Parts: sequence; structure tokens; C-alpha cells
Amino acid sequence: MGNGQSLPGEGGGQQQGKKGDQKQKKKWVPPTPPERVGKKKKKRGTVSGAAGGKLPPIAPATKCKLRALKLERVKDWLLMEEEFVARQEAEKATPRDERDEEERSKLDDLRGMPLSVGTLEEIIDDNHGIVSSAMGPEYYVNILSFVDKTQLEPGCAVLLHHKHSAVVGVLADDADPMVSVMKVDKAPQESYADVGGLEDQIMEIKEAVELPLTHPELYEDIGIKPPKGVILYGEPGTGKTLLAKAVANSTSASFLRVVGSELIQKYLGDGPKLVRELFRVADDMSPSIVFLDEIDAVGTKRYDSQSGGEKEIQRTMLELLNQLDGFDDRGDVKVIMATNRIESLDPALLRPGRIDRKIEFPLPDAKTKRHIFGIHTSRMNLSEDVQLEEFVMAKDDLSGADIKALCTEAGLLALRERRMQITHQDFKTAKDKVLYKKKENVPDGMFL
Repeated sequence: MGNGQSLPGEGGGQQQGKKGDQKQKKKWVPPTPPERVGKKKKKRGTVSGAAGGKLPPIAPATKCKLRALKLERVKDWLLMEEEFVARQEAEKATPRDERDEEERSKLDDLRGMPLSVGTLEEIIDDNHGIVSSAMGPEYYVNILSFVDKTQLEPGCAVLLHHKHSAVVGVLADDADPMVSVMKVDKAPQESYADVGGLEDQIMEIKEAVELPLTHPELYEDIGIKPPKGVILYGEPGTGKTLLAKAVANSTSASFLRVVGSELIQKYLGDGPKLVRELFRVADDMSPSIVFLDEIDAVGTKRYDSQSGGEKEIQRTMLELLNQLDGFDDRGDVKVIMATNRIESLDPALLRPGRIDRKIEFPLPDAKTKRHIFGIHTSRMNLSEDVQLEEFVMAKDDLSGADIKALCTEAGLLALRERRMQITHQDFKTAKDKVLYKKKENVPDGMFL
């Protein structure tokens, strides 16, 4: 078992290995020539995972791209078809009326819900009431829970739902908008100093309108009741409206100015309602003065008529008569009326108790004309040749408005000729333009 001993079979194995090496030796083969001669071939990067290998070439690259695009288009059409079918199924599941109602409600929410304005006639209980509007009859409606019940009272203005007419709110200011604009917030600039002459008329209107509001104790001491109202009548342009403006300027009482034609409304009952609202607001703001200009628009004499418009005008006048002298005391509310045609007014409107004083405004005399000319020419730049006494002593029936128009026209004539002074000839030319034919009421030379 020494080191020099060998195992059996070891020498035979070495001999077999040499024979195998001889068999593996091949004949020498020369190397293949290079693919390209002359230019060094650039090295190309290897693809990861290929260990120096190359991608297999794909011959139909363009056709594959077109096919992929076509398949994507087909996929889009299929998705669109699937969405369309799903919508159709959803529409079949929902009834058409419900769908239309839902869309209509969404549209109403976008546009906002309109509210009607009505009048609360009667309160039945906490949740029901009777309302009316100008466009239709009375309705028995619900009063919603969020409405402030403490502000509800018969006759107040309420907000109604446009479909169900349910009460959804109360108007804070229940005064008619037309009455609100009748209040004169800014006093006129005219004063008693701007009224030429008319000393007697100014004294009478002060005694009838201003003095009862400022010193009512004087009438109590003497034992009489102050006049309830006055009417100013006379030719056009004699200063009736001007004197009313002077009253509004001088008094601290609330002043409401109404034109008679404003009391004539389109719908039945609106005219009397406006008259009641006018005197109610005047009573709330008392002491106050109500000036009714052109009262002949509603105060004409009554007669039998088949016209619905004439009957409505007569009902408006009857409500005016009731407010002037009815069961309710007006308190510190004075009425001033003005008209050019007192002969056409109804006798019931002019009787004592409603209109206690009638003040006439005649055409101005020479003294009044001189005063009016002095007022209008006080700020005018007159030349030395102007003789106003010639126009004052003329026999022409000039009213106060005519004299004002004459002075204005004379100033315009001077401006036309670029002069800073008004001459006597300007006044004469202006007088010819301002004067009217008394019979035809047409300016001289208008149609010549």
C-alpha cells in the first residue's frame, strides 16, 4: 500500500485519453475573408438580453402598422356603440314624462323662479289664507311654514308661487310703487318770491293749507275747523302749478304730487285701489299735502255710459269723493287740486266739506305784468333802448307763462345774432312769435 503502487485500471485510462485527442484533431482550414474591405465596420450596440445577438428582421413593417391603426379604429367604434346601447337602455327604463319634468325643473332652477305679487284678503288659520291678484279671482292657498306669520295681516302685499299661488313671502314695503314715485323728495326751487303778483291767492292758500298744519291751535281758539282742501282754477299759464311748487318749497310737510291721468288704470279696480293707497300713504306720512293736478281727467260730471272705461273712471272719482269726505278722518292731510276747466267738474266734488275754498287765477293786470316782467328780466342783460312798459300797457291778454316765453324768446334771438345784449326789437319780434290767436289757438303765420 506504498506510494509507488498504482490502482488497477489507471494505466488503461490514460491510454484511452490519448486516443480521443487524436480523433478530435481536424485538418487546418484557412480563415474566411472579411465581409467588407477598405472601411472599418462600426460596432453596433447589442440588445439587452440578446448577448450580442440581433433582432430578427421584419419585412412587412408598414402593413403591420396600418393593421394596428385599423384595429384601434374598430375598437373606438365598438366602444361608441356600447355607450350608445347603454344610453338607450337607460332611456327605456325612465318614462319620458318624468324625464321631461326633470329637465324642466333643472331649467327653472337655472333661470330662477318668478314670484307673483298678490294681496292677502283673509287669514283662515296658521297654514291657509285667501289671496287675490289683479289678474284673476281669489284663491284659497297654503301659507308655507317659513313665512313670518307676525307680518301677515289682511290687506298686506304677499309673494305668491307662480304655479300653486302659495304664499312664500311678505313684502316689507307694501306701498304701491306708483305711490312711492309720487312723493316729492327734493323740494322745488320755486318760492313765493318767484310768483308775480297773486298776493290774494297766496294769502288764501296759506290760510287754507299751511296755517292749519303749522298752527292748528289758532283754529281751535276761534272755534272753527280748518278747510280740508282747496281747488285752483283759471286760464292756462296763470301760475296754478307754480304756486303749488312754492307751497312745497316753503312747507316742511310731506308733499305728494299726482296727475289726474295717473289714477286711470287698465284693469278694473286698480284706479280706486290706487286712490286708497295714495291717501293711506299720505296719512302715514302726515302732516302731508296731496296735490292733484289736472283733476278734470277723473272728476268730470257723471252720466250714463255703456263704456267700461267711463264706468271705471267714475268709480275712481267715487273713491276720491269717499276719501275726501268719508267716515274716516284724514287728520293732517290737506288736498290741493288744480284744473283749467272747473265747469266740467262734478258738483259733488266741489261742494263744501270736500273742497272748502276755491281760488281763482285770472289773467294778470298791468301791475302783475310789471311784476312778472321784473322777475324774468332781473338777470337778463338788456340794452338801454328796451322799454318794458310798452309791453306791460299793451292790451294783449298775456298770461304769466306767455311773459316768460316772451323773455326767453328775446334772449334766443339775441344769441342767434351773437349779441350779448337784448334789444327792444328782440322783444317785439318775440312778442309776435309768442302771441296766439285766441280763437284758433294757433301762432300767427304758422301755416302761411
